[in-house]
Amino acid sequence: MPTETQLTTYARVLLAKGIHIQKGQILVINAPVESSAFVTILTRAAYEYGASQVVFNWRCDDTARLRYEHESIEQFETMPDWRRDFSLYYYHKGAAFLSLIAANPYLMKGIDTNKIFAWQKAQNAALKDYIDGMMASKTSWLVAAVPSPVWGHILYPQKDEEEACEALWQQILHASRADGPDAMADWDNHLAELAQRRDWMTDQHFTSLHYTNALGTDLTIGLPDTHIWQGGAEETASHILFNANIPTEEVYSAPQANNANGIVYNTKPLVYNGNIIDDFHITFKDGQAVEAHANTGDDVLQKLIKIDEGACRLGEVALIPYHSPISLSNILYYETLFDENASCHLAFGAAYPTCLKDGGSLTEEQVKTAGINTSMIHVDFMVGSNDLHITGTKKDGTQIPVFIDGDWAE
Repeated sequence: MPTETQLTTYARVLLAKGIHIQKGQILVINAPVESSAFVTILTRAAYEYGASQVVFNWRCDDTARLRYEHESIEQFETMPDWRRDFSLYYYHKGAAFLSLIAANPYLMKGIDTNKIFAWQKAQNAALKDYIDGMMASKTSWLVAAVPSPVWGHILYPQKDEEEACEALWQQILHASRADGPDAMADWDNHLAELAQRRDWMTDQHFTSLHYTNALGTDLTIGLPDTHIWQGGAEETASHILFNANIPTEEVYSAPQANNANGIVYNTKPLVYNGNIIDDFHITFKDGQAVEAHANTGDDVLQKLIKIDEGACRLGEVALIPYHSPISLSNILYYETLFDENASCHLAFGAAYPTCLKDGGSLTEEQVKTAGINTSMIHVDFMVGSNDLHITGTKKDGTQIPVFIDGDWAE
């Protein structure tokens, strides 16, 4: 276990450079039960920053698994009002939401996938206002990581439980830029670099990006006329800067929902609701996934891209250099928060409205009119490789290299 000083530094990074908690603001923490010691440190730091209240929503993988094993599918088809009201109550209060995750890629192995997707639909229907608000950055939110015995064992099977958790803690702190002598300055420098990259991409006004690599990826993705690039700090509706992911290495935007053509191959496993999908390829025509196959988890993949009308279309294009810190660790984390920040990725489903000029204030109908995707899901999958080439095309036909051999061209 890291020292209390190290964990306090991490907590302050999450609160100051991630969620940017405001004086008098409510903080909602979603966390696994085994992280209670760190959550105590996080809570103390939140009150020191001026949070008016800290509220907890605990979860337990073992009891969640038991629910899926023993309850009928009817229990997953609706979400109880009290669960819905919890999130909506604090969302309408202007609370900040901080979710701590710990990977468990085999949690739902063998579980009836019909139950998993029924619960996904029920949650998204009940929490639509809350989810739409998060996607549009109406309030600040953050996803960050904590170790767990299961995750530690997966990454370090040769170590005992305590040693594995310690090693995982050190990886999390390093990837989150929370282990240096001046973590706050490190984050300021990192966010400035991401801002420079995203501003350059926005200024290019590309109409499309073309992806190729030796795996067989050959995909062209159209970009909306009013698209902008995000990455690092962004603003809430009330102009509070926040950073939604720690760690983060990406700049990202929203593709046109009806303009993706070609084939793309994944380069890292996708863990979706406790199931692994891997060794897959997707063929797109006019924005729609018209053919998909996975050698691992194909049943889950097929249901995922059919969960609603927008699930088979792309909602995000994100750029991360191959030679970035998480990639260079050579660790497959089996957790999207980390693996997506080691690799260029795309996402099935909903686009972020904030990737359009003035997008945060657009209605759902205006978002659709602008040409970006809507869906109840947003699922990232990794496509980056050390030989990935991405070429941007401008309105006049000019082509500019964006990535060469997996890294920024300049």
